Amino acid sequence: MRDLSQLPDLELALVQSELAWQDPAANRAHFQQLISQASGADLIVLPEMFSTGFSMDSAALAEPESGPTSEWMLEQAAELRAVIAGSLIIQAEDGSYRNRLLWARPDGSMAHYDKRHLFRMADEHQHYRAGTQRQLLELKGWQIRPLICYDLRFPVWSRDSQHTDLLLYTANWPAARRQHWNRLLPARAIENLCYVAAVNRVGEDGKGHGYSGDSQVLDYQGETLLNAGAASGVFHITLKAADLAAYRERFPAYQDADPFEFSEQ
Repeated sequence: MRDLSQLPDLELALVQSELAWQDPAANRAHFQQLISQASGADLIVLPEMFSTGFSMDSAALAEPESGPTSEWMLEQAAELRAVIAGSLIIQAEDGSYRNRLLWARPDGSMAHYDKRHLFRMADEHQHYRAGTQRQLLELKGWQIRPLICYDLRFPVWSRDSQHTDLLLYTANWPAARRQHWNRLLPARAIENLCYVAAVNRVGEDGKGHGYSGDSQVLDYQGETLLNAGAASGVFHITLKAADLAAYRERFPAYQDADPFEFSEQ
């Protein structure tokens, strides 16, 4: 079993910003300027669909799996010596369109997670194919589970069955449901006894929907460690593995969790 107390601290940089509507080149240029402020981070997190905004025009905007935005992410990861994570519209090898979180490593390798829960109120399920596989990614010994926006509402999919240390949500969560965002994130932290980091956007998209930001990091008790409010910028935080290990030792509620199995479909 891992000795979590011996892991190094994890340096996060959360990037909260407006997005240029359906303009990947403009967004890449914009985020390249922003992430230059993320030097020293181990993990740099961008919003959901950071290259286009939350668009349902999947056929027109989808990039191939090794397209310009994924290549840009790998270049930035290598330059900054950090993992860069964020979702974009990808056309998978099977021809389907995916809302895919890419995990670009500085060594040139890439992992991904496809959004499981598609936001039917915007007809996302009509334009994208849902993912079926959970991911658990390792960074400096930390185990990190990436998730996307609407996934936050479904606690079973976020549930820790493999000793997740950090739940990572990237989102375009509208201001109209800001209260839900701010209440569900602490719940996920408390029930999973882990850190939670969540990156949202600000501004207004091409359909007139407003976004209030509230990118944040919470500890394993749901306490706020960082909240970006409505500001644009890069927000840094250090997560301490020893503190997480000590809390789990004092309050091992995970030992009484109900067993369950996933049906992948």
